[in-house]
Amino acid sequence: MPTWTDPRGRGDDWDNLDYWLGLARTLDAAGFDFLFFADTYGYATLEGRMPDEVAAHGIQFPALDPMLAIPALAHATSQLGFVVTSPTTVEKPYGTARRFATLDRFTAGRIGWNVVTGSSQATTDELFGVTQKLSHDERYDAADEFLDTCLRFWEHSWDEDAERRDRTAGVYADPSMLHRVEVDGTYQRARGIFAVPPTPQRTPVLFQAGTSDRGRAYAARNAEAVFIQGQTIATAAAHVADIRAQAVAQGRNPDDVKVITGMTVTVAPTETEARALRAEYEAVLGLDDAAVMFAGITGIDLTGIDPDTRVADLKTDLGQTLINRYARTDPDIRVRAVLDQFRTKAIRGFQITGSPEQVADEIIATVDGSGIDGIMLEPTFGGPGAYEAFIELVLPILIERGRAGTPDGATLRERFSGSPRLAPTHRAHRLTASAADASPEASVTAPALAAS
Repeated sequence: MPTWTDPRGRGDDWDNLDYWLGLARTLDAAGFDFLFFADTYGYATLEGRMPDEVAAHGIQFPALDPMLAIPALAHATSQLGFVVTSPTTVEKPYGTARRFATLDRFTAGRIGWNVVTGSSQATTDELFGVTQKLSHDERYDAADEFLDTCLRFWEHSWDEDAERRDRTAGVYADPSMLHRVEVDGTYQRARGIFAVPPTPQRTPVLFQAGTSDRGRAYAARNAEAVFIQGQTIATAAAHVADIRAQAVAQGRNPDDVKVITGMTVTVAPTETEARALRAEYEAVLGLDDAAVMFAGITGIDLTGIDPDTRVADLKTDLGQTLINRYARTDPDIRVRAVLDQFRTKAIRGFQITGSPEQVADEIIATVDGSGIDGIMLEPTFGGPGAYEAFIELVLPILIERGRAGTPDGATLRERFSGSPRLAPTHRAHRLTASAADASPEASVTAPALAAS
């Protein structure tokens, strides 16, 4: 949302690498597990046109490519991981696999991939000249093939000891231990040997954020960590239970999938100060801007719909996750109420405001009541202030109560599961380099800390 005009925002330094280096060092020193970049190629459009508010008010526009900054941020930190969103719709598997393998090497195994089927898809399709339009569920079918192809490159093109680097023998890699990837699918085609040797994690930690029925099924099959935007403990608990049950049905252990919820924390030394700060934040959020952002995600312009329309009756192939989120929370919720909620909450998760003790109490109650594994702190005004206040005022209480601590593990995956490699139950191990040779498939103890 357009909070960049506030002095506490980052309107003047969001594109300054020094800002991100400073933030990464702050989070690293505090023991956060990862910094999340919710990247997208697109921007909000209405009827094929960018609304003036997008550019004038800076609504998720403009934007740089965060992947290019990650090696510098990794070099400036020692343990902090980095998770970045990348789509399966307009990219090709080999290019994606190569970029993430490169980042896994340059970060020493501290990279994760938030797999998405698309974001601001109508705009993205136009920017990339995509002519084949897929439905919501078809995009997930294509994403299955896309990820499988990446996994074949990462996990099956090189045997474990194929990279020799033997100067005496004059052998860099053993040709007999390299395997040609062969994919000829409905949506993806690829042939050849992966040019990047195995990296510390081989496969980046796989994140997924879709909460539609098809999105949860995709997460249960593939994801190691799932982002949810639970706004009540009951709905978060239901999502956690459903994702883990589906993971078990896929032959995985329920703990193979960590569930992380977004959380906006507004904290100050006293409750009165915190509530005043929250009021200042909400005051800069405009209803028209919220409508534009909602349209960019879902393809639905709520300003042109009867405000008494039930959200459950709206249909979209783009942001189905967001529509389902409101409809499931309240099947009778109307467009008018959604816009008002979206103005202050957008696609955020839990909203917690209070004194340090109050915030710590509510975080612990949320974790214990929902079964989530961690929280991802969401920014308020856009600058580092929200993170710094949390680190100074809340984190010491959580540590004292044994609910947070120093990350354990050199790689990002080790901090999630204790091992740098995919769990033995992950379906990647049932794949082979050649899709034609594939065999049939069988149908964090403490909360992680992250920032977005």
